[in-house]
Amino acid sequence: MKLRNGFIGMAALALAACGGDEPETAAPETAAAEPAETTVQTWRIGLEEIEGSVQYEYGAKFAELINEKTDGEVEVKLFPYGQLGGLTDIYDQVQAGAIELAFGSGFLGGTVPESQLFSLNFVLTDDEQTNTEILNDPAFRQHPDLVEAFNERDLHPLAIVPEGWQVWSANKAIRTPEDFDGMAIRTMDNRLLRETYSAYGADPTTMEYGELFSGMQLGQLDGNIQPVFAHQEMDFYQVQDYLIFANQAQFIATFMANQDWYEGLSQEYKEAVDESVVELIPYIHDVQERLNEERLDIITENSDIELVYLTPEERAAFRELSLPVRDTFAEMVGERGARLMTVLIDLVDEAETQGATEEEGAEMAEATEAEDATMEETEAAVE
Repeated sequence: MKLRNGFIGMAALALAACGGDEPETAAPETAAAEPAETTVQTWRIGLEEIEGSVQYEYGAKFAELINEKTDGEVEVKLFPYGQLGGLTDIYDQVQAGAIELAFGSGFLGGTVPESQLFSLNFVLTDDEQTNTEILNDPAFRQHPDLVEAFNERDLHPLAIVPEGWQVWSANKAIRTPEDFDGMAIRTMDNRLLRETYSAYGADPTTMEYGELFSGMQLGQLDGNIQPVFAHQEMDFYQVQDYLIFANQAQFIATFMANQDWYEGLSQEYKEAVDESVVELIPYIHDVQERLNEERLDIITENSDIELVYLTPEERAAFRELSLPVRDTFAEMVGERGARLMTVLIDLVDEAETQGATEEEGAEMAEATEAEDATMEETEAAVE
């Protein structure tokens, strides 16, 4: 580039020296400098899901925000599931710095054991928006124990993305733990999930995501655990008879970066990343709700699959069996993971207490309004 600019400068001087007979106004035009070239950086995101998924929508919006915040200096490229290999291939590549960014969910437990916290059942509230806010509260998302757990594996957690309730699919209705007896249900390669579904009485079986359809079609699996949009996108519902909603856990992915890459970003670019993930919190919540609702409509319109919604009493039986798994989690990951679990449970308890207080306040206000209205009617009748 320096050599090229040198030639440009010499050419300009030569033109100026030969321009004695030219009008004075011609010199500025011939001596005008060429516009500086802009170098565009490319950041790559490895997705665990296909185009049209929650992760894809998140990545597309993130790309748009980054491009805006860097004035077009950064282009973000998405690699949907399959383009970079399997799930563990994606994690290996972001750890090695072959790609800059990636999503990690249940399978990530093999790389970052503390991330199995997101696989615990019956820990979060029943309200999805509240859960999104809790998980992305700086008190949790930026907690030193969470950050250190990822940093030790050459990763940096940027955001936590709930993608909707995990829904069971099966060829029979599941309403009690006894209904799970001996059932081969697919779980990710995640010890905590295996412990959980063993506690329910099922036979947890690990299988790669891309092999699930044929696994269920051939009878190698009796059931599956996915958010609604995944059941539809991968046509899992076509080889199962029931979808069971227990609201036991949400499908949660961590949006993460290669640690060295993130720490090496300029302050401007780092702020662009940090601002974007915060702006995406309400956006992706609305996206996942919309996608799951739309996909459930597609499923019911295009199949005879039966939807089963567990009652609070039925859910309580599963919740009781899931509680000892919290101790298993603490044993697996040590003090750091146990502290993180306590932080999350405390935030959930605080949110539920606040929600209950607000609900009571609203009920009292409603009762007072009704009482005032009755008194006004009575006074009017007396007059």
